[in-house]
Amino acid sequence: MPRLIHLNGPPGIGKSTLARRYAADHPGVLCCDVDVLRTMIGGWQDDEGAAGRARTAALAMVTAYLATGQDVVVPQLVARTDQLARFADAAGAAGSEHLHVMLTSDADTLVRRFRDRAATDPDEWTAFATADWDAQGHDEALRDLVTRLDRLTALRVPSTDAEATYRALLVALGEDV
Repeated sequence: MPRLIHLNGPPGIGKSTLARRYAADHPGVLCCDVDVLRTMIGGWQDDEGAAGRARTAALAMVTAYLATGQDVVVPQLVARTDQLARFADAAGAAGSEHLHVMLTSDADTLVRRFRDRAATDPDEWTAFATADWDAQGHDEALRDLVTRLDRLTALRVPSTDAEATYRALLVALGEDV
């Protein structure tokens, strides 16, 4: 049965990096990065509705791809249960399994990693996301997010270094390491 592997977690924890690695190591798996899709919408930086439309488009693509019998991995921060249900519904519509995986870290480590990424990877998306989180309350908003995400039901994978996190993901997914 094909699987929708939803890699969730706070910004800067490694969702996209892990998703790309997983897809590279598993031929046929689609890595559907909603944030990349969002940047493909004209004027996305100033369009408050772009995020919702990008997620809706991504979920339609995910459902269609799952229906081909192949797995999909989606790196996407989702903190609301109604939005999480959309991922489960997309998998269900394709007769697929939905695996919600939460990448975890303590709040101080997350804040350090988020700030390090902003300093070393100043691409357009990272700059936008950094400014957005700063507008929401800077580092305290990130710490609050970690607390909110801890309340969600998911397979938990500690995000440490890239190799250890990848191995832990494979174990969580029931794959041989």
